[in-house]
Amino acid sequence: MQKTYYDPSDLKKFGKISEWNEELGSKFFDYYNSVFEEGELSAREKSLIALAVAHTIQCPYCIDAYTGDGLQRGITKGEMMEALHVAGAIRGGATLVHGVQMMNKVNKLEM
Repeated sequence: MQKTYYDPSDLKKFGKISEWNEELGSKFFDYYNSVFEEGELSAREKSLIALAVAHTIQCPYCIDAYTGDGLQRGITKGEMMEALHVAGAIRGGATLVHGVQMMNKVNKLEM
C-alpha cells in the first residue's frame, strides 16, 4: 500500500506522457527543454525559480525534481528556503489582495 497518493517513482515516467500523443508530447518537451536552457537567466536561477513555483502550485513531482536539480547546481538549503518564503509571500499577498474585491462587494451590497 502506498503511503501517499503521489508515487515518487512516477516522476521517472514523465517522458512517457508523449506515448498517447507523440506530436503534442514532443512539442511540449521541445518547449520545456528550451525554457531551461541558459539565456538571460542562468540554468541555476531557472532551477531556483522552478523550485519556488513548484511549491506555489504544490506539485510534489516538481518539488522532488527541482530540489534535486537545485542541489546539483549548487543551490544551498538557505537559498531554497528563502525562495520558498518569497513564493509564500507572493501567494499570501495574492490571497489578501483579493480581499479588496470582497470589501468592494460588501460595500456595494450595503448601499
